[in-house]
Amino acid sequence: SEAIAAYGAYAQALQQAGILRSANRLHRAAEAALVRVRDGRTDVQDGPFADTKEELGGYFHIEAPDLDTAIAWAARCPGASHGTVEVRPVWDMGGD
Repeated sequence: SEAIAAYGAYAQALQQAGILRSANRLHRAAEAALVRVRDGRTDVQDGPFADTKEELGGYFHIEAPDLDTAIAWAARCPGASHGTVEVRPVWDMGGD
């Protein structure tokens, strides 16, 4: 479809720029499971959960030199024209 081709072209542009680290499309929230552990007991609840019109459809993990560059790439994402693209840094778990 046209949408899939647009995302493919976007991913290719990220790869050519040398900043794409990973990307994945996600199944809808209705196919998810929520897992909670309380007092040592595991509770699993099947979806759907989101009480919203928008849900996370996938992600692109990029390595940009700064926030402005990441925002510029987010604006080029096909999803930005019909939904919302969230930009946030990866939490460095290195312990520094």
